[in-house]
Amino acid sequence: MPPIVIQIFLFILSLSLLIVLHEFGHYITAKWFKVRVLKFYLFFDFLFPLPEVMKFSLLKKKVGDTEYGIGWFPLGGYVQMAGIMDESMDKEALKEPVKDYEFRAKPAWQRLIILLGGVIVNVLLAFVIYGFVIFHWGEKSFPVENMTHGLHVSEQAKSIGLENGDIITYVEDEKVLEAGEETYMMLVKKAEEITVERNGETIKLPIEGAFYGNLIKDLRTTSFVSPAQLPIVDTLLPGGTFGEAGAQKGDRIISVDGSPVGYFQDIPPLLQCKADQTIDITVLRGNDTIPLDVKVGEGDKIGFGPRFDFEIETVKYGFGQSMVKGVQKSMEKLDMYIDQFALMFDKDIKGYKQIGGFGAIGGLFPKTVDWEAFWNLTAFLSIMLAFLNLLPIPALDGGHALFTIYEMIFRRPPNEKFMAAAQMVGMGILLVLVVFANGNDLFRAFSGSGVDPCG
Repeated sequence: MPPIVIQIFLFILSLSLLIVLHEFGHYITAKWFKVRVLKFYLFFDFLFPLPEVMKFSLLKKKVGDTEYGIGWFPLGGYVQMAGIMDESMDKEALKEPVKDYEFRAKPAWQRLIILLGGVIVNVLLAFVIYGFVIFHWGEKSFPVENMTHGLHVSEQAKSIGLENGDIITYVEDEKVLEAGEETYMMLVKKAEEITVERNGETIKLPIEGAFYGNLIKDLRTTSFVSPAQLPIVDTLLPGGTFGEAGAQKGDRIISVDGSPVGYFQDIPPLLQCKADQTIDITVLRGNDTIPLDVKVGEGDKIGFGPRFDFEIETVKYGFGQSMVKGVQKSMEKLDMYIDQFALMFDKDIKGYKQIGGFGAIGGLFPKTVDWEAFWNLTAFLSIMLAFLNLLPIPALDGGHALFTIYEMIFRRPPNEKFMAAAQMVGMGILLVLVVFANGNDLFRAFSGSGVDPCG
C-alpha cells in the first residue's frame, strides 16, 4: 500500500474515532438524564453550517427515537437532541410546548453535564490512550547525558548561535534534563537566553524576539534541533540501491554528490530531488576512501539505516502506574497546547499564519503502520479537541455551556432570538476558521513553504 494511502487511512481512522467518542459523550449523558436523542451522526448530513443545504446521508438507520448515520460532509459530527438550539437550527420545534423528554426541560446542572459530555470523554480518552501506550510500549526518555555527539541544529537554531555538537543545558535558569526535541521546544519558546555546553566550555546565547517570528514556520519543514547522528552505515535494507552499489555495514559517508557530510542529518537534503538519478557517494571504509555510484530510489531513498550511538531509555510500569502516568502526560500535553495556542496572538510570532487544517493535521500521521505513533497522536488530538470545544464560541460546547452557566447565575435563560442569532454567528465563525485553516494549507502547498522543492 502506498505510504500516502496509509497516512490518509490512519488520519481518517483517528478522526472518526475521536468524533464518534466525542458525540457519544453527549449521547450517553443525554440518555442518562432521559433526554430524547433524535440523531447521532459521524460527519454532517448537510453542508455545514447551512442545515437545509444538501441534506443527505451516506448511511443511516433509525433505532427507536434515534437516527444513527454517517453524513457526507467530513467536518465533524453531531448529536441532535430534542429541545435545543444546535447545528440543526430547528427553531420551529422550540415554539412547541416544553415536553419532559426535551433538553430544555431538564435542570441547568443536568444540561451543563450533557453539554460538557463530549469534552469529558475526550479528556478521559486521552488519559486511557496515553496510559495504555505507556503500559504497552513503556515511557521513553532521552536524558541529556546520553547524547554522545550533541545536537544537530537547523538553520533557525544556527541563527541564535547554536552549532552542531552543542548540548543545551539551561533555558534561562531552568536546567534541561531531557534531550527530546519537544522538550526543547517547550523550554526555548520565548526564552531570552539559553546556556550550552560546547567542547567542554559553557556558553550563554541570547535570543532576540525576531527569532521566534520564523521558528514555527520553519518547523513545518525541518527540526529545530535533534540528537546528532554520525553518517555511519548500520543496516542496509534489502533491495536498497546503496547496498547494490557496494556499500557495507560500518562505512562512513563523507560526501554525497560532491557535498561534504558531517552528520546523518546532512544526507536527506542532499538526496532531495535526486530520484532516479545516479550520484556519487563517497564512503570511508577503514583507511580507504571509496567512491560509489548510487542510483537514488523512489522518495529520494537509497536504503540504509544509520548507527545509533545514543541510548533512548524505556521504563516499563505496571497497569496502575501506567494509568497515572497517562493522566500526567495528558496534562503536560494540554499545557503545551495551550502555550502553542497562545502563540496565535503573539505579536512577534504571529502564530495565526501557521494555523493548519486537515492537510496539516493529516501530515502529522506516519506513512507506515506505526501504532505507537498513531495512538500517541490520537491522544494528543483528543486533548486538542477538548480544549478547542471549550472555547466560548456559540455553536461549540463551550459556547452552549457559557449560556447555561449564565442561566444558573441569573436564574433565567438568554433570550431565544439572541440564542438563535448567537448560534448562527458561532457557526459562521467556525466556518471562517475552517476556511482560513485549510486555506493556509493550500497557500503553503502552492507557495514557498509548501511547494514541491523539486518543481
